[in-house]
Amino acid sequence: MEKKEAIALVERMVKLTDPRVIGRCDHDLVDIVVLSLCAVMCGAEGWDDIEEWGKEKEEWLRQYLKLRNGIAGHDTIRRVFEVISPQELETQFAEWAQEMCGTPVARIIAIDGKSLRGSGSVTRGTRAIHMVSAYAAEYGLTLGQRACEEKSNEITAIKELLPSLQLKGAVVTIDAMGCQTAIAQQVIDGKGDYVLAVKDNQPTLAEEIRHLFDGMNQAQCSVHETADKGHGRLEIRRCTAVSAEKLDAMGVRTRWTKLNSVARIESERECKGKLETDVRYVISSLPPDASSILHAVRTHWGIENGLHWCLDVTFREDASQISLRNAAKNFSFLRRSAINLFRADSSRKCSLPKKRKAAAWNHEYLAQVLGLKKRW
Repeated sequence: MEKKEAIALVERMVKLTDPRVIGRCDHDLVDIVVLSLCAVMCGAEGWDDIEEWGKEKEEWLRQYLKLRNGIAGHDTIRRVFEVISPQELETQFAEWAQEMCGTPVARIIAIDGKSLRGSGSVTRGTRAIHMVSAYAAEYGLTLGQRACEEKSNEITAIKELLPSLQLKGAVVTIDAMGCQTAIAQQVIDGKGDYVLAVKDNQPTLAEEIRHLFDGMNQAQCSVHETADKGHGRLEIRRCTAVSAEKLDAMGVRTRWTKLNSVARIESERECKGKLETDVRYVISSLPPDASSILHAVRTHWGIENGLHWCLDVTFREDASQISLRNAAKNFSFLRRSAINLFRADSSRKCSLPKKRKAAAWNHEYLAQVLGLKKRW
């Protein structure tokens, strides 16, 4: 990853637009934002936690922050995160993180969505916020995120997210919701490639692909198989790929920009004597090479274990009851930023939960991961 010379986190956060009334604020915006990120990295799960952590660590924090009126109360912290623009907060953090950690040259970018279950409210009549994330599986880093608005869906969020990503030379993998001609066009326009899952939300395409493989001679295909054994289970995956030219006669290929290959992925999973099978189909702008397509498909699911699972288990995201829209989005971004910073840190070879504990127990380590610079 290529790194630039990083400016201090505090200096970067000063650039955030303060939406509050000038002259009527007891606490600086930068103090609240940096305090919150530090607290989340050390285990805070809500506004009360952030206040209590700040009061315990106030003397240490004063080395880096002005804190002209001490630690803000939890209600003040909550109100601030309700009015900060989530997109601007993400932009400032992303620019700073690139300077700190470098810009990952991602080979595979997995895009997938996850709901913030506690953000829905029956009394307000609002559904849970659904966040769409772009994930660099090789590095374990979140490259960007967008929320599905109330009257929108994942497709719109993906279209808004793609322009913010460096797609050149990358393979973008998306599940069936993102199997849209406009999304494929965006990826190609960004000089990337795509691998898109096909299900019955594209009924004509799905049916034609099934017919194609039902009548296919294996000798005309590229085939690659992998086997994984461990924890009492055996899983075999077999990818069969063929040129998308086979779809020309069906009139399907012309709708998709640079559609070069179609693949079928069959999996057999045996655990404790029970056999489970599954068949999936994908379309891709990659050449019909079964090995590379299977690698992209398998890597895509790293977002489930590497990001979604960590958010739920390590950061207890599903248990969060923060429901106000901007506040929930911004807190979600703090969690993802914490994961990025811990993953980018190479000074300790240990798991994410252990790094989080280390940050809570060792102030110097927390300051190192965040690149905090003392005021004197």
